[in-house]
Amino acid sequence: QVQLVESGGGLVQPGGSLRLSCAASGIIVRLYTMGWSRQAPGKLRELVATITSSGRTVYADSVTGRFTISRDDAGNTLYLQMNSLKSQDTAVYYCHSRRMGDTNYWGRGTQVTVSS
Repeated sequence: QVQLVESGGGLVQPGGSLRLSCAASGIIVRLYTMGWSRQAPGKLRELVATITSSGRTVYADSVTGRFTISRDDAGNTLYLQMNSLKSQDTAVYYCHSRRMGDTNYWGRGTQVTVSS
């Protein structure tokens, strides 16, 4: 059974930082394209960042230079380091996986609120 469990969300002031974690079980993270997406109230889900099995990263324009996606192969965990947070970053953040021939898996999400 595959599980992706996000953690690390919370309330932070504008300009602050958070690091999200996604603990994976049932899949080997380094063999998948892993990613983070987010959904704000009343908005469509937005792809934030991805990392391929080879380590190539891609970011949405809105987070480039502020967010960093990474993974810990030994711990089978995906991370999203978020710096210089803005109110527009407020959303539920989801971890997900993709691999040809396999199901796309999603976590349940973690809430990030950026507010003073």
